[in-house]
Amino acid sequence: MERKKRHTLLHWLLDYGEMLLGTGAEIYRVEDTLTRIGQAYGAAKVSIFVITSNIMLTLNFPDGIELTQTRRITASGPTDFIKMERLNALSRRCCREQLSLEELRQELNQLDQPIPASWLYTGRILGAGCFAVFFGGNFLDGLVAAFFGWLICFLQRKMGDFCPNTVVFNLLCSFFVSLGLGLLGSVVPALHTDMIMIGDIMLLIPGLGFTNALRDMLVGDTISGVTRMIESLLGAAGLAGGVMSAMWLIGG
Repeated sequence: MERKKRHTLLHWLLDYGEMLLGTGAEIYRVEDTLTRIGQAYGAAKVSIFVITSNIMLTLNFPDGIELTQTRRITASGPTDFIKMERLNALSRRCCREQLSLEELRQELNQLDQPIPASWLYTGRILGAGCFAVFFGGNFLDGLVAAFFGWLICFLQRKMGDFCPNTVVFNLLCSFFVSLGLGLLGSVVPALHTDMIMIGDIMLLIPGLGFTNALRDMLVGDTISGVTRMIESLLGAAGLAGGVMSAMWLIGG
């Protein structure tokens, strides 16, 4: 393989790893996938170190050439198991058929697409409404929770880019949602605002992040596991702070 193509391979492997991290993949999966693909494309040894915010990758080729690149991961997208499964299928195909670099790039471009907004809104609406009913609310509570679930998704899409981190977003989002629910409950006493609030807050609880943190620590990726756990706990703290601030403001 020409030197230019080796640099291209290294760059696209980092793209591959960043996409996997963005889908919520565990650290072991990212390292194992990039190692297997690198070896399938001719690398004699693949040295890789991955944490949630950084990927360092070195490819050693049989002729003695060694290439290294580092990628800073600045943002992670929502957990997407469908995209993760498609990336896993592509990695198995690369190891089995050894696609050309051009074909690999085309496949990555096809997979590197955001989740359609309609899917996100539908998921938030159904999730919030069903959670509210599940925890004891009635049909009306479910409808109100579904509306605020739509509002949460709207805030995630429009306000997320202006917030420096998840903690600030959770704080502001939970505050506005809880404040709106409290004011609505004072106007419509028939609503069970506690059930509605539980249904909506469930959309923001970092349960998957906490689970991923435990999973990383159990397989030996302690640094990434601790980082993800701290991020999850801080996000939960911001969520609790927003709810309590709104309740204090409206006298709840």
